[in-house]
Amino acid sequence: MDDLETEFNLKVVLVSFKQCLTEEGEILLDHYITSWKGLVRFLNSLGTIFSFISKDVVSKLQIMEHLRSSPQCDHYTSLQSMVAYEVGNNLVDIDRRSRNPKSGCRTVLRLHRALHWLQLFLESLRTSPEDARTSTLCSDAYNASLATYHSWIVRQAVTVAFCALPTRKVFLETMNVGSSDQAVEMLGEALPFIEHVYDISQKLYAEHSLLDLP
Repeated sequence: MDDLETEFNLKVVLVSFKQCLTEEGEILLDHYITSWKGLVRFLNSLGTIFSFISKDVVSKLQIMEHLRSSPQCDHYTSLQSMVAYEVGNNLVDIDRRSRNPKSGCRTVLRLHRALHWLQLFLESLRTSPEDARTSTLCSDAYNASLATYHSWIVRQAVTVAFCALPTRKVFLETMNVGSSDQAVEMLGEALPFIEHVYDISQKLYAEHSLLDLP
């Protein structure tokens, strides 16, 4: 995971999310992991504010990399093959997480939920006016996504942390693609791919009743 220390660049993440999807609509897990590493670099570039999310994401990526290098790695080539394998072999804890706490399905679900928050936040960042408060944008995205799965204490701590977020201009500059306008344009290219990956994952998990895994 050392490559998480390199500088974030939105163009690299854009390419990774493009490569996630095959023509048949399969989500390739190697590229999904690489895409998330890019997003973690973005979170890390903003300081400790998002450490509550980035640390959890990193632990989930390590689980997925372990599965990709395990003797069963062929079953973890794509999200679809992983779900078919784990569901078909009762490797997913539907009611409790005691037997398979590190199943691929459960692990990716946590990443999937976090991706929804980032998708909503980046979209609002892209479409908001220059004087928009990033704390409000981020809180709204959080409340519409991840907040549902966090305890009251975590929600309160996160809400306070968001108050220290940098300005919209600083956020866009961390994209490392040029001016604010160029960053907005690049977000316009990247977000449809992120949204497509999210939508396919959401549909797949819903079809197998996996959206509420403990």
